[in-house]
Amino acid sequence: MTHHTAVLNGIKQHWVTAGQGPPVYLLHGFPETWYGWRKQIPVLAERFTVIAPDLRGYGDTEKPASGYDKRTMANDIVALMDHLGHERIALVGHDRGARVGTRFAKDHPERIDRFVAMDNIPTRVIADTYDVNLARQGYWFFTFLGVPDLPEALIAGREEIWLTHFYRSWSYNPGMLTPEEIAVYVRAYQQPGAVRGSCMDYRAAPQDVAQDREDADQLIDCPVLTLWGEDFSAVGQAYDVLDVWKGIARDVRGVPIAQCGHLCQEERPDVVNRELLDFLADWNG
Repeated sequence: MTHHTAVLNGIKQHWVTAGQGPPVYLLHGFPETWYGWRKQIPVLAERFTVIAPDLRGYGDTEKPASGYDKRTMANDIVALMDHLGHERIALVGHDRGARVGTRFAKDHPERIDRFVAMDNIPTRVIADTYDVNLARQGYWFFTFLGVPDLPEALIAGREEIWLTHFYRSWSYNPGMLTPEEIAVYVRAYQQPGAVRGSCMDYRAAPQDVAQDREDADQLIDCPVLTLWGEDFSAVGQAYDVLDVWKGIARDVRGVPIAQCGHLCQEERPDVVNRELLDFLADWNG
């Protein structure tokens, strides 16, 4: 794996790349960075050129004060593709990365061949179903991070406590991540502006919902695979995930993953890697 940076779409972006072949882009979610794909990159790199960026506001990518609506974040990826000379890609998104990927697939259908949405319920669907019960099932922090300034003040100096709560409570096996792995994320979120960046991602929800409602009737045309952890209260246990995605895309296949929480690619890389390789088998660029 090699690390790269460039100023693209007005911000300095950081990404990791490995392998050779047709391009496959991996978009991480919260509370992670590109590092969340470390168990997929070597496997996929045997057949593909793998690009794993840090999204706007995360990791070693710049953390500006604005531009966190998913249309702008999708345009970040388009700028990265143009920089690398990739006309068309296969796109894999987890959590927030799947939200960026969904907007990418709708705004730039000519640039995407296939799409994997991992453990994600689209923003518009959450907005339309959000209530106290759903908040209790795991979406409370959507509201918390949406409060201006307060989350940054409360989390500062307590990043390890904050992040560890999610890694432990969102996993089927609470000890799934080692202290050393958690420390990698803690260092990333201790960077100046990092907590604010992730908060701004969530604070863009009203813009994201508005964008999603504008083209709610426009189904994603490319093939879609959705994977989810059966044991995550906020996705697999709260929604009929496959049915939800059938309302977003024309051609959808769904695979629930047993004994798995939210961080599917980290907790069950055996299943995720197998499904990704199968879904990407005939992707030739």
